[in-house]
Amino acid sequence: MTLPVALSGKDVIGQAKTGTGKTLGFGLPLLERVTVPADVESGRAVPEKLTNAPQALVVVPTRELCTQVTNDLLTAGKVRNVRVLAIYGGRAYEPQVEALKKGVDVIVGTPGRLLDLAGQKKLDLSHVRALVLDEADEMLDLGFLPDVEKIIQLLPPKRQTMLFSATMPGAVIGLARRYMSQPTHISATSPDDAGATVANTTQRVYRAHSMDKPEMVARILQSEGRGLAMIFCRTKRTAADIADQLAQRGFASGAVHGDLGQGAREQALRAFRNGKVDVLVCTDVAARGIDVEGVTHVINYQSPEEEKTYLHRIGRTGRAGASGTAVTLVDWDDIPRWQLINKALDLGFPDPPETYSTSPHLFEELNIPAGTKGVLPRAERTRAGLSAEQVEDLGETGGRGRKSAAPAAAVREERPARTRAPRQRRRTRGGTPLEATGTAVEPQTEDAEPQFQTAVPMDVPGSVERAAEPRTPRRRRRTRAGSGSASASETPAVETVAEPVLADPVVAEAVVAEPVVPEPEAEPVAKPRRRRTRAAKPAADAASTVETAAVTEPVDAPEAPVAETKPRRRTRVAKSVAEAAESAAVESADVKAEAPVAEAKPRRRTRVAKPAAEAVEAAATGEAPEAEAEALPKPRRRRTRTTAAKTES
Repeated sequence: MTLPVALSGKDVIGQAKTGTGKTLGFGLPLLERVTVPADVESGRAVPEKLTNAPQALVVVPTRELCTQVTNDLLTAGKVRNVRVLAIYGGRAYEPQVEALKKGVDVIVGTPGRLLDLAGQKKLDLSHVRALVLDEADEMLDLGFLPDVEKIIQLLPPKRQTMLFSATMPGAVIGLARRYMSQPTHISATSPDDAGATVANTTQRVYRAHSMDKPEMVARILQSEGRGLAMIFCRTKRTAADIADQLAQRGFASGAVHGDLGQGAREQALRAFRNGKVDVLVCTDVAARGIDVEGVTHVINYQSPEEEKTYLHRIGRTGRAGASGTAVTLVDWDDIPRWQLINKALDLGFPDPPETYSTSPHLFEELNIPAGTKGVLPRAERTRAGLSAEQVEDLGETGGRGRKSAAPAAAVREERPARTRAPRQRRRTRGGTPLEATGTAVEPQTEDAEPQFQTAVPMDVPGSVERAAEPRTPRRRRRTRAGSGSASASETPAVETVAEPVLADPVVAEAVVAEPVVPEPEAEPVAKPRRRRTRAAKPAADAASTVETAAVTEPVDAPEAPVAETKPRRRTRVAKSVAEAAESAAVESADVKAEAPVAEAKPRRRTRVAKPAAEAVEAAATGEAPEAEAEALPKPRRRRTRTTAAKTES
């Protein structure tokens, strides 16, 4: 029905069910409108019409469909030697640019790469005589519409435009008329096939639980008479997961979805066509236009979004007069969506029966042998598998494509062995020696041997010494404070406080001028000088000693005023003086035994320090022991009381 209208040069809107030959419906008219050297030799065309620029353009939505249409047109135009080129993303630019320079008659491409090459002035579309939008409803959708409009603006105004698709909503037809001139709408249906779907396709719909779906699919794939099977999922992650699960169950499965590189996608589809893989798990990327001979089962693992997607999915089977089976698994959450699809297509499955992997009606309706389990028997694993198909190097663009094009095992083999050593060195920089973690210890069991070998490469010379070196700077930082057991948190505080005290000129005078302290008590006074670089408290105490010494120097000759004030203050702080003497005696013994502990305790005893006048008398009479003299110069917080005692004296 399409050929006479299309060959006359009129615009056509072609609509027919899946598997009815729409590719040749627009392909043959395109090949006839192209002028090739064979036409000049036969006298059907003049030499002036020959050109190396493309004369026909076919725009498709997916890369897989692009390669398929290209192969079909090459087969149809082989006799006339028509040059057909596929232009799509995910592969190198250079081969496509070189082919355009040599000359092309028909271009089949996706919108993105076509616009890219046209923007680089590598693609000339000014000589295009015919434009075809395959899967027109998808091409004129909101996602592709801006790109399609840009491509149409690059074409000459006088051209033939043809739109073909299995589903053609009214809104899309109205939108398409903007780019067409008096189009002829052709809708081809069989007399005995009044429904929207193909009559040769048997449809089964089941309500299934999401956790039981993998088991159900594994048993459906073992039904009698099954050939190639396609499983459609809604998301890319689900498609990859199901493909891995089926591979673990013994099925030769491959995956096609958007997260894979172009090389991996073509490898899976090529292995599926060649029979090395009999189960292809894919998203809606492969739902349109893919024609593989021998597909007997299509399984909708997840309910489609709309009725158009459902028609294109199940259209992968029952093509060109063959029969097929379409099984749809609807989850409880997808029942409202499925009811809308059922109503739009009038399928007759408004309420699917609840079905599990052990349901008897599942075995009966799909011809599954009794006793079938979810694992394929080893005797039936005869397919070569996806690994038997070589991955073609397409020079893919983008990091995601390069990673996914090569198998994971090949990536691990190409990685040099020495790249693992820096990881282990980073782990040992935390300060833990290799002997503590157990990585350098000789393994005692055979099972643990590969783990130790992969963790730390012992054959690398100097690896243990390099791993232990980073601990040395930490030890040096700890010993800079002068005390091996002092913590790192105390060290900076000691240094920052001690520096301004030592820089004070008054402190230097106070250290020299101490006339009140007798000779036997000179040793306790000298101890704070040695600890001055370790702790800030003795230095601060020295500053308070300067003030008390400066106050008591002019009063040391006449002792009578001091004697009058002594009884008053002894009655008030006698008990505190006795306690201070006892604690100082105990502390002096601790200082000799444990030097680090003695540095922290004198800071807390500054609460009950004595006035300067009492310190002078205690030193003269010898009432306080040696350790008490050590506690005398510490009342830093009670300078106001010392000032009051000074006025009374």
